[in-house]
Amino acid sequence: MDYTNPKEYEIGGITSSGTAPLDQRLLSFHVGDKIMIPGDEISNSIKALWRTGLYEDVEITLTRVTGNLAFLDVRLEDRSRLISFGFKGTTKADETDLRDKLHISQGNIVNDNLKTTCTNIIKKYYVEKGFYNCEVKIEEIPDEKIKNAVSLLFDIQKYKKVRIAKINIEGNNNVPQAVLLRSMKETKEKSRFMPLYKADTAIRYTLKHKGYYQSKDIVKHFDEYFSPRVKLRIFKKSKFTKETYAKDKINLINKYNELGFRDAIIERDTYYIDKGDVFINIKVNEGPRYYFRNINFVGNTVYPTTLLNQLLGISKGDVYNQTQLTKNLTMKEEGDDIASLYMNNGYLFFSANPVEVAVEGDSIDIEIRIREGKQARYNKINIVGNTKTNDNVILREITTIPGQLFNRADIIRTQQVLMSLGYFNQEKMDVQPKPNETDGTVDITYVVEETTSDQLSLSAGYGATGFVITAGVTFNNFSTKKLFKKDAWTPIPGGDGQRLSLNVSTNATWYQYYNLSFTEPWLGGKKPNALTMGVYYQKQTNSRKKTDETYACSSIAGASVSLASQLKWPDDYFTMSHTLSYEYYNVKNWSGYYVFSNGHANSLSYVFTLSRNSVNAPIYPREGSSLSFSVQLTPPYSLMSHKDYTNATDQEKYKWLEFHKWKFSASWFTRIVDNLVLNVRLKMGFMGCYNKQIGITPFGRFYLGGDGLSTYAYDGREVIGMRGYEDEVLSPYVDGLSTGASIYHKFTAELRYPITLNPSATVYLLAFLEAGKGWIDKHQYNPFNLYKSAGVGVRVYLPMFGLIGFDYGYGFDDVPGRNSKHSQFHISINQSID
Repeated sequence: MDYTNPKEYEIGGITSSGTAPLDQRLLSFHVGDKIMIPGDEISNSIKALWRTGLYEDVEITLTRVTGNLAFLDVRLEDRSRLISFGFKGTTKADETDLRDKLHISQGNIVNDNLKTTCTNIIKKYYVEKGFYNCEVKIEEIPDEKIKNAVSLLFDIQKYKKVRIAKINIEGNNNVPQAVLLRSMKETKEKSRFMPLYKADTAIRYTLKHKGYYQSKDIVKHFDEYFSPRVKLRIFKKSKFTKETYAKDKINLINKYNELGFRDAIIERDTYYIDKGDVFINIKVNEGPRYYFRNINFVGNTVYPTTLLNQLLGISKGDVYNQTQLTKNLTMKEEGDDIASLYMNNGYLFFSANPVEVAVEGDSIDIEIRIREGKQARYNKINIVGNTKTNDNVILREITTIPGQLFNRADIIRTQQVLMSLGYFNQEKMDVQPKPNETDGTVDITYVVEETTSDQLSLSAGYGATGFVITAGVTFNNFSTKKLFKKDAWTPIPGGDGQRLSLNVSTNATWYQYYNLSFTEPWLGGKKPNALTMGVYYQKQTNSRKKTDETYACSSIAGASVSLASQLKWPDDYFTMSHTLSYEYYNVKNWSGYYVFSNGHANSLSYVFTLSRNSVNAPIYPREGSSLSFSVQLTPPYSLMSHKDYTNATDQEKYKWLEFHKWKFSASWFTRIVDNLVLNVRLKMGFMGCYNKQIGITPFGRFYLGGDGLSTYAYDGREVIGMRGYEDEVLSPYVDGLSTGASIYHKFTAELRYPITLNPSATVYLLAFLEAGKGWIDKHQYNPFNLYKSAGVGVRVYLPMFGLIGFDYGYGFDDVPGRNSKHSQFHISINQSID
């Protein structure tokens, strides 16, 4: 055929060859068509087949010519198909993340586009982690069993992570560089420790410019000296990404705006990478510093201007701070801003628009234009996401009632209450208002996400009494109403907010412990009156038969019932409870823990507790406080009998225990920055007697030290954990025997930072300082002579197991009569050590 002289032919037939099937709909010609050969129809058909991306090779050939009939063959070679893919040079965690990001699966066509896309995704993933020099090589491995099938191996070389060596800011004549660097939340210089770097230069400058150094306080001088020389990265590592750098440039300008430099700009900035480190140069133009002059309110009719000025908290002559102005108008966390004043009184449609009406020199006049709108009332209250918890359990906790005036404080409080239940993911809880200004109503939707609140514990250990097995289960969202409903057993009937707990610990003959408790949080269903009932039994023997003369045992049986009510005054964070409890102690041939070896004792007491809890979350609180005061009283039997107990036996003195016990605890949470939280705690207790002839009962005393776990709570003792020391060693000793304390103090300061707040596994780190001690009586009491410790720890919250703690503590003080190590490792369960 003469290819330089195209000729028209009629297509007599089309065949296909190669490894791939032919879809003739993609061709520009069909049997019977007349086309030019060679010509555009054949070229266009080849292009159409290529565009599908399905073929490795495409070829159309003329196989035979009969008269005016031409017969064509289309040869298609199929591209390889993906059968599997893997990674080399990555961690398991990175591999899991990359598999989710690549979006490729078995059967995908392996072409250049797929490989390029995967390479770009992998590189972007590692660049965001700071690995700017990351390289990706892709190896195709043909499958031995399946034709045209390949596996891809992504060989990843991350190389050294790129960190920020230096950030240099020019033009900052009024704001120290250290202040500006702190404003950049994600773009941080890498760690360095050079406290004496160019110290001689700093000293000479100080001697030459005494006036300059006298104009600042000592804190600012230290900040200026150490900021460029010492950088310690503990909670946030140094890394560089373009996205976070762009955001931090905005943060830097926002910091200038907060300091009154509202015209500040970044004139230019550059960054470059040298030997794996990033160097950043930023040139700023600060402009003049501005100040507030006159601030006027317009449109306010409900509240007087004097009150609004007081809440605004900005006076004439203050540095101009747009962020502070906006915050005081609409969004203070404390709730004492102007918007909260209006919205807590129904004015949902309120708005305040600050306008600069005059700028003269360095002074700015502000006019705050207020639109009050009309008061709004709640219309519909909806709940979304509660797949297990019944609506009525949530609705009874909600303080936003249809028909009431809108109140933002009530919505915030409702969120806190719902989080404190422990049934929902505190990070996913949301409130969605749907206002209707036409009729002055608002629909409120509370969005929740159920999380597992039930807890299961199972442990085993070997000690002096042999192999001990401990098991426990707690259902925190139980339902007795559904016990006889077959469909509700999934696997346990729940949703009514009741609490059922069972704990068992035993090694058969030596030791047995059983505890069962039940709580109905809304007795009667109309008011938050919580009824709690519990029984327990503990027994320890020397494993001999009861018929044996040497048989010895010690047992405690107890029961309690309590009723707790939520108070309205002083505020509804207060709870008052009344508890009636009874314990029976029985001892036979048992010595070492009791004042008598044979006998029994009874304890019937009433406990009054007043508590206040305003923490904003149950698992990882960031703010709020928890206070508790309680007094436990027994009847003064000896005073009522008028009997002389001077020469009475121990059995006679303690047949019916008599005492009064006073306890107080407090815990405050303060957000330092972001999720970094300071928790300060105080615990103290005092135990007294009615009759000096009997003295303070040896039962129910305080034992301080260790992990606070009290499985072996002989003689009703209260075990208080304190890290850095062995169990129960910080209580008084008499003649080498621990007698327990009638007075104790414990102080704790804890700094917490979360690793993950995922509800399925919440993890946070902590560092602590503690001080505490127990005294045998008030004559030895000295609150300034305490045992001190410090250390670090980690808390892991698993819904099925509760809060588990691992702490390393160092005790600074020697304990008389003890040769224990100063450092101790502790494991705690459900805040037993707190």
